[in-house]
Amino acid sequence: MSDEEEDYMSDAFLNVKPGVSMVRRVKEAMKREVQQKEKNTKNRQKSYKEQERDSREAALQSSLSNENKGFALLQKMGYKAGQGLGKEGAGRVDPIPLNIKTDRGGIGMEEMKKRKAEEELEHYRQKVRAKQQNETKSLEDFRSRVRTEREERKIDGDLRRSQRACEQLDSQKGITVPREDWYWPKANTDDEDDMGLICASLLLQSFDKLHILTSYLRGVHFYCIWCGTTYNDEEDLYSNCPGETAADHE
Repeated sequence: MSDEEEDYMSDAFLNVKPGVSMVRRVKEAMKREVQQKEKNTKNRQKSYKEQERDSREAALQSSLSNENKGFALLQKMGYKAGQGLGKEGAGRVDPIPLNIKTDRGGIGMEEMKKRKAEEELEHYRQKVRAKQQNETKSLEDFRSRVRTEREERKIDGDLRRSQRACEQLDSQKGITVPREDWYWPKANTDDEDDMGLICASLLLQSFDKLHILTSYLRGVHFYCIWCGTTYNDEEDLYSNCPGETAADHE
């Protein structure tokens, strides 16, 4: 403690007077202490860094004078204050601004952070694109499945119609047994026979069965299930029927 600063708890500092309460004396002492600290702060000399900062700010705010060696050399070469650099005077007018580094990162840290941020952004974009592609593929797969299921239902419906027509037309010609068991609608049979029909039927897909059965109906009975007509003969069939498939009748 310096000689100039007194002990604020001493009798001289507290200025003890008879009849003054202790609480009041302590409050007055604390107030004087705060005032003394503010006074010391104002009178305290600035640190080297603070002086350097103030000098730098003052220099940046002021224009270059003839005392600056670089500016003096420019003037000797014909430069005038306020004029741009270069032969045509189209260059920089003001000095390059000073960028003070305040963090503790080393040289190249900012570039590394920027590059890392760009890499993270590109990674995020790739994830978004991959997600969009997966969603698009899933949608296309779903649509394909729907189309396939719809086509399968239509083929199964055409096959059942062909089987009923085949049974009716065969019966009209006195045919009591179908050429193949699945040419007619499945009749009520015992379990063994039913399993045999199912196993034999599984060897052919519905599309193949429909093609075989419609060819049989056209060749034997001159009948087209999509036209719903029995033609007089083969010439009449091929002359008036659009074709052998459902697509030909659309």
